[in-house]
Amino acid sequence: MAYSPRLKEEYKSRVIAALTEEFGYKNVMQVPKLTKIVISKGVGAAVADKKLIDYAVEEVTNISGQKAIATISKKDVASFKLRKGMPIGVKVTLRGQRMYEFLDRLVTSALPRVRDFNGIKATGFDGRGNYNLGVTEQIIFPEINIDKVNKISGMDITFVTTAETDKEAKSLLTELGLPFQKN
Repeated sequence: MAYSPRLKEEYKSRVIAALTEEFGYKNVMQVPKLTKIVISKGVGAAVADKKLIDYAVEEVTNISGQKAIATISKKDVASFKLRKGMPIGVKVTLRGQRMYEFLDRLVTSALPRVRDFNGIKATGFDGRGNYNLGVTEQIIFPEINIDKVNKISGMDITFVTTAETDKEAKSLLTELGLPFQKN
């Protein structure tokens, strides 16, 4: 039998049924699903030091399990000493099995390592069923070796779903294990 991530199996067996019951979908294809997770990290200091981009690419690659790419600036900004075409960030898009495995690692091992953690804010929805989560320190991920970190920095994690509304997206992400704050 081929390998399938734990969260993907849980989605098929339990989450689809729970969401169908909650929202009264008539067809399985109406049930929202996670399509991709995008991890992005801005490295503004890379304007002065090009090595920082290499460190950021390596860190995001270790965290995601997939090669990250450098993002380049689209225009000149003189006040920031920025030229068009300079690398200023890092991103990686996860789909399929890697996406489910990253989500599993995020929920089970990374988020519990955040200091004074009491859930993630439910205010990161964009109105179209997508969720943005900001992580302030990359050292919460067990893949990062604290001794090799040259600078503590954060990153943005975007969960893209097929949900039509924020309520449906929040239910989907809650069922998949994201710990939202109770307020």
